[in-house]
Amino acid sequence: MAPRSHLLDDALARLEAGAPLALATVIETWGSSPRPVGSEMFVTEAGEMQGSVSGGCIESSVVAEAQAVLQSGAPKVLEFGVSDDRAWQVGLSCGGRIKVFVERLDPADEDLLAQLREIGRARQERRQVAWLRDLESGARRLVTGEAPREAGSSQFCRTYEPAVRLVIIGAVHVAQELVALAERGGLDVVVVDPRRAWASAERFGAATLCHDWPDEALGRLKPDRLTAVAVLCHDPKIDDPGLVAALDSEAFYIGALGSRRTHERRLARLAEQGWRAAQLARIHGPIGLDIGARGPVEIALAILAQIVQEKNRLAATS
Repeated sequence: MAPRSHLLDDALARLEAGAPLALATVIETWGSSPRPVGSEMFVTEAGEMQGSVSGGCIESSVVAEAQAVLQSGAPKVLEFGVSDDRAWQVGLSCGGRIKVFVERLDPADEDLLAQLREIGRARQERRQVAWLRDLESGARRLVTGEAPREAGSSQFCRTYEPAVRLVIIGAVHVAQELVALAERGGLDVVVVDPRRAWASAERFGAATLCHDWPDEALGRLKPDRLTAVAVLCHDPKIDDPGLVAALDSEAFYIGALGSRRTHERRLARLAEQGWRAAQLARIHGPIGLDIGARGPVEIALAILAQIVQEKNRLAATS
């Protein structure tokens, strides 16, 4: 159940093949900015780029500067900014300012390769890791766990958290649409259903499938504060064990498909098992934002929108 590939995974593969790269990272923003601090893009010697630091409005300038850094080896801090009345000239098309740090990644630098491999392992194991770069010297240091509270004025700290993970219980038609939307949104998705005829590669392509019973699957996956659980089967034999396991976890979101009456019966069953009303209030039911959704695609859209809403609400209050 490996997470989706990350830009640094692709960068590491190119470095291991012997190709130097320039890595551009957004280190500071003011006003409107289409990409947040920490956004990354790498550039090859041929000018090929992957990732984004602005959504397209300064990429050409960054690519040119990155190729110069590839030649010199010296890191550089770039600053771009425009006013709204110059929106379509080179700069930030939405106004504001942005600082971008550009550094050379050398395939012969074993310390660098080791740091990138550790960042990859941390993502695989759903651990947080922080990467400190000195903006003047280009020195790099990796810190496991939380980022240092104090860093020097010439340092930039990029924290890598595990991707938001979505565990879907029930390989139904809505799940097929939800997998496609969630993967496009960058979520790591696992579909859990003991019915192999439902949870099949023919129906879900390359999506990660798990044929354990939901309580067993969640026991292994150990939902954390970056995990959402969507229970879609509409069969209490499968749904209820999944909900119990989700309630007993740190999952930031739990949702269950079904009508209001179905959800009332569901809550009554769980209450009989000893779950208190405050605990059961964690379950979003009926699942998804109330947009009058009809059909699998719209229901999946409503579910993903509610997951994003809850994720962002929690991020804003943390």
